[in-house]
Amino acid sequence: MTSDIQEIQVACFRLGDDIYAADIMRIKEIIRPLKMTTLPKAPSFIEGVINLRGAVIPVVDLRSRFDFPKRPNDQSTRLLIVKAAGQLLGLVVDEVTEVITVPVKDIKPPPQVATGIDAAYLVGVCLVKESMVMLLNLDRIISPREVDELGLLGVAKKGY
Repeated sequence: MTSDIQEIQVACFRLGDDIYAADIMRIKEIIRPLKMTTLPKAPSFIEGVINLRGAVIPVVDLRSRFDFPKRPNDQSTRLLIVKAAGQLLGLVVDEVTEVITVPVKDIKPPPQVATGIDAAYLVGVCLVKESMVMLLNLDRIISPREVDELGLLGVAKKGY
């Protein structure tokens, strides 16, 4: 008997016309967007921070992070609260669609492309019901340098 993981559960979500997914074990919760406080001098893809039950959580706009066109939040916009890069992050997505189980053997390496979303942000891709689903590498959404910058912003903000 082997202890290798045979399948994973992922939460699928939309960014524009594309479907992405994240490992359900890394998602703490899925919520509607909350009132956000903007951070001065934060990277452009950081929308701000939210206070979720006493925890101050930076919010990453995945559209900005991936250089996609801006889109106003609407009724279907959600925040995925995830554990990434050693801290909690909120990820803004257009819509959460479903939770699916994906056989690990069906996950292919991310494509190496010159344009579009950087393959470093992806763990792999798989086909689900004739749709290509891109599996996010949550630990690469923000770099260690960006985590440090956010940490410094948090310290500076506390000093006021």
